[in-house]
Amino acid sequence: MMPEMSGIELCQQLRDRYPETLPIVVTGRYGTDVAIAAIRAGAYDYITKPVRIQALELAVARAIEHLELTHDLLRLRNSTTEDPFAGVAGTSAAIAETLELAKRVAASDATVLVTGESGSGKELIARAVHKLSDRREEPFVAINCGAMPAPLLESELFGHVRGAFTDANRGRAGLFMRAGRGTILLDEIGDMPIDMQAKLLRVLQERKVRPVGSDEEVPMQCRVIAATHRELDAAVEAKTFREDLYYRINVVAIPVPPLRARRDDILPLAQMMLRKAARRIGKPVNGITPPTARMLLDYDWPGNVRELENCMERAVALCRLDQITADDLPEKLHLSHRSRFVIPGGTPDELITLGEMKMRYVRKVLSLSNGNKSLAARILGIDRRTISHRVVEAESAVDATEE
Repeated sequence: MMPEMSGIELCQQLRDRYPETLPIVVTGRYGTDVAIAAIRAGAYDYITKPVRIQALELAVARAIEHLELTHDLLRLRNSTTEDPFAGVAGTSAAIAETLELAKRVAASDATVLVTGESGSGKELIARAVHKLSDRREEPFVAINCGAMPAPLLESELFGHVRGAFTDANRGRAGLFMRAGRGTILLDEIGDMPIDMQAKLLRVLQERKVRPVGSDEEVPMQCRVIAATHRELDAAVEAKTFREDLYYRINVVAIPVPPLRARRDDILPLAQMMLRKAARRIGKPVNGITPPTARMLLDYDWPGNVRELENCMERAVALCRLDQITADDLPEKLHLSHRSRFVIPGGTPDELITLGEMKMRYVRKVLSLSNGNKSLAARILGIDRRTISHRVVEAESAVDATEE
């Protein structure tokens, strides 16, 4: 019976604007139709006048109990959902430091820069930051900034209005808008075209987005996480990345270590990936033989976690037993399997020079590679042209010794 807005309408407004609020309607109107209308409008309880204090106290107590129970259930649901760090699991000191930093920064709205080699799990860290934040119920959207030309990237990020360009038959919201109050990951930002960097900088500074072809700016509410495998400070010096944008995105940096720097995590990750692949393929593969595990540990994994996952999927697909054996692993793991390195000589007179050791090692790698210089170059970490020079040096040294 209030002016301008009835109590029922007020309940509806509260429900829409503040969904966690539990309205209690106190009214002088009687009848089940009024009570039903109030409950449908979002009222938690309904009390008629004159108000009895005991009834009001009971209604408030029940509402508080309801809210506490709702919050407890929400906390329980969040605690039993998927591990935010699934896929980045590990106990090594290197990854533990990264995960701890991700946990600490998740509670803030600071812009984050995730750095690391390709395949090291940068997107997984970005998703974990999102899942641990207050924005976890909001969208997480990601885009590879180096995978498309500047005009298309601008439309994808900022959106466009109808008629903004050829074939723009209707307007489309960009990823900044589609992320809402969630998180946007600008993956491989180091590969972003230079002319797009200036436009992105303005968006980050003003917290407003202007769709392509529009004169109006729309406020942006999402959190920004950037990721790159490049050394951005070197890119700044080379003038391929804007210095002002670098400092804008590098508020908190989270470095992701390569897999070779966290060897203690290789076998746990491999076992987790094995189970995942076995479930998907439907094969009863449940383990890794000890010799196979040693080969996994000895390999340097230049493709990092992504390469390990690919390797385990392949091994499960080829496996004929209930455990993965060395025969199921790619050839490159066999060729790079490290022997126990022994320095020859027991006295100073028996030791060889560093140059001689280098030449012996080159010959050994070439022998194990069956003369394949490209493969040997990859194992040695040098290019094919360099290994040809090394071979010439080694042969010259042998000839000189024989003379």
